[in-house]
Amino acid sequence: MSRDYLAQEATQMRRTDRDVNDDAWIKDFLRSAAVGALATVYDGQPFVNTNLFVYDEASNSIIAHTARVGRTRANIEEHDRVCFSVMEMGRLLPAEEALEFSVEYAGVTVFGRMRIVSDEGEATAALQMLLDKYAPHLMPGIDYRGPKPDELRRTTVFRLEIESWSGKLKEAPADFAGAFFYDDQPALSANKAACANRSSV
Repeated sequence: MSRDYLAQEATQMRRTDRDVNDDAWIKDFLRSAAVGALATVYDGQPFVNTNLFVYDEASNSIIAHTARVGRTRANIEEHDRVCFSVMEMGRLLPAEEALEFSVEYAGVTVFGRMRIVSDEGEATAALQMLLDKYAPHLMPGIDYRGPKPDELRRTTVFRLEIESWSGKLKEAPADFAGAFFYDDQPALSANKAACANRSSV
């Protein structure tokens, strides 16, 4: 008989051997992950939106932003409970039987409530945190001008106040027979190759 998963905590793992209970590891992963997937719901219809984000350890929250109006904001105004996920894929792990093929991975799933940041000072500071994460080599006031109040009105800043989270990790030995990395996706490969060529000359 299968377990009643609906009666379990949202963060409870089926495979406890993959469970990561180390909060420091989870925080490090959230700090370094590049992109996250935000899950919202409206009238029973789920939606997933990928976002750049930054983890604010001081308030144990996740900051993201979208357009001033749109699906994400509309959903959150109706239902503030959300789920947020980040992951990294490692090597593919072949096996003698198809059912035993596997993959290395690391990921974090967060549950909590998302609120819209209405305070101008908090929104400005939150956006600066995003800029500092993704462009740490550029300095505000030197390399670029920060956002002005009228510009803030063109975006929505969100803060996901974390209630619970879980980490998950599977990593095989370095000498795992036949392990290989999945090829890069083609959508942006041309730009990636061009940048690599420019940096090598």
